[in-house]
Amino acid sequence: MSSEDPTVPIVCTDCETETRVPLSDVADALSRHNEGKHGGEEVAEVDPGLKDRLADLVADDLDLFEEE
Repeated sequence: MSSEDPTVPIVCTDCETETRVPLSDVADALSRHNEGKHGGEEVAEVDPGLKDRLADLVADDLDLFEEE
């Protein structure tokens, strides 16, 4: 197993770009892009599909899908 950070897909619909950055750099990369290209507006984001999948995994881990 590699000791390198996993990479996360970052997308910007306004710029029509997609890139991958190390997990540890995601917040800085998003901030730099959005400040430099969009006046601070939060346009670039973690790929929405990945965000949805992570939310599902967290909800499942916390048993939020369990019926009483």
